[in-house]
Amino acid sequence: MQVRPVLDDPTVPVPEVLRGRSGQLRALIVTSRLDSATAAPVVGLFGTEAVRRPAVWMVRDSASQQPFHFITLRPFAEKRNGRVGAYAVGRWPGEVRLPLSDAYRPPPGFIEVTEENVALAVSTNFRLGDFLDRSQRDVWPKALVLDLRLADKLELLRQELELLGHRNPTIAILSGFRSPQANARGVRSAQSSESRHLYGDAADIIVDADGDGQMDDLTRDGRVDERDILALIRLVELVEEKYPELVGGIGRYRAAGGSGMFLHVDVRGTRARWGP
Repeated sequence: MQVRPVLDDPTVPVPEVLRGRSGQLRALIVTSRLDSATAAPVVGLFGTEAVRRPAVWMVRDSASQQPFHFITLRPFAEKRNGRVGAYAVGRWPGEVRLPLSDAYRPPPGFIEVTEENVALAVSTNFRLGDFLDRSQRDVWPKALVLDLRLADKLELLRQELELLGHRNPTIAILSGFRSPQANARGVRSAQSSESRHLYGDAADIIVDADGDGQMDDLTRDGRVDERDILALIRLVELVEEKYPELVGGIGRYRAAGGSGMFLHVDVRGTRARWGP
């Protein structure tokens, strides 16, 4: 999948609703169903066939002059023997048993991520590559499942950090989408077989503005400890209070490899809390 500028990158007004609650989204994920609400702007700009093949269609917002991307998916039905092309993903729980709810149905399709578009901005501060499964590093194109409400929630969290005086806070994503195959390797170490990471709406995060791979001192008390995770939880809770449509899970973890403490955040649509 490559970025496909059309008509010399058409300049069009991008509706504010497509920018998310944060105002920072720079992409819309489009399913292959012509009757879906997401398909309408792509059909109107680029024609019916544009919806039917995986691509990234770029326009320029007439108000901000920034690029905005319409990302069309590779349909889930094209997955064969646990693979999307050469990229191994495995089988979703909803393929082998009745889903727990609609939120646990297999995803509608996959974003095809290539070496050319891996740095494409889906929001002001997050790229496609930030959410990729970390396995199969040398296999391209990769298959990504992503719910942009997650990027929206992370942008809102970043804004709350800024309001508290944290300059240029960097939210580092330790783990975003995990394919069922990748997730299965961690099930015995407490990763759920029904993890929200399988559905592209979850991320394990730290705030890491200095780039040292560890949680920042959010409380400004001269040390990094559990209080910093609790401070981050309070900000996620604040985002959910302000925007109930982005409610989801918050999970606290003490350590993962060299990263130390981190926080799981998702937008599953129902409230869930866990952790020590």
